[in-house]
Amino acid sequence: MKSLISGALLALALGTVQADALDTLRTFTRDVASGRAEFTQTVSSPDGAKKKTSSGSFEFARPDRFRFAYAKPFEQLIVSDGKKVWLHDPDLNQVAVRPVSKALGATPVALLAGGAIEKDFELAALPAKDGLDWVQATPKVKEGSIQVLRIGFQGKALAALEIVDAFGQRSLMQFKDVAVNPKIADERFRFVVPKGADVIEQ
Repeated sequence: MKSLISGALLALALGTVQADALDTLRTFTRDVASGRAEFTQTVSSPDGAKKKTSSGSFEFARPDRFRFAYAKPFEQLIVSDGKKVWLHDPDLNQVAVRPVSKALGATPVALLAGGAIEKDFELAALPAKDGLDWVQATPKVKEGSIQVLRIGFQGKALAALEIVDAFGQRSLMQFKDVAVNPKIADERFRFVVPKGADVIEQ
């Protein structure tokens, strides 16, 4: 009887922790209007044999404004002003442009910088792992390139984002030096096409 009670209490405690993780995500999307962080991204092949690592910085201001600046190993910039998204590849001197309505949807950026996340995702709390509390976000539209997203919190702080695409490739983004609700100049979310760059409208 004692073991049954202990097991029931443990299950109740785990359920509370997992529910708290879901509440943390909802609170994050409701109360965090802007943010800034450094990130390291590790992309793994489906079998885990091949890995590529990149790093950079991320800024956002709701709704739908963000700036991903990859610094290593290659520079790349992704900027949204809330209406359009620009992807600039300095090595190719090429800029791809898409409307936000086509670029976001059920994407990692929509989770971090978007508005009503439960419109695009089915959310479920997961057991804690690697010292983080996790929430799984499954896109409601199944035809996209992303199979599932997982977002990790350390306490109330954003710590990690894992992406599994339709081919089984995994991308883990780990955040550090996270600033909550900093004042970010509007200019950070504006993009000026470099002189001579090829522009591709998508």
